Amino acid sequence: MRTTQQFSITLTNEMADMVRARVASGAYASESEVIREGLRALNERDKAIEAWLTHSAAPSLDSIRENPNNGRSISQVRAAIRSGK
Repeated sequence: MRTTQQFSITLTNEMADMVRARVASGAYASESEVIREGLRALNERDKAIEAWLTHSAAPSLDSIRENPNNGRSISQVRAAIRSGK
């Protein structure tokens, strides 16, 4: 059974140039490798976002919903950012 599938994709000229440049630099052996690496990176980014949502954002939102007094106003957040806290 084949472990790969052939696709035909359309890229903008700029994207096609980026793919060719990566191959020409020697960083990748083929255009397919560049696209595969891009898809791997996209998958890793999606996993990182999902982990952040699950382990940080959702629990924080739940906490604020349970006790709104624990939250900060936007002006408090801005002040904390400005002060580096």
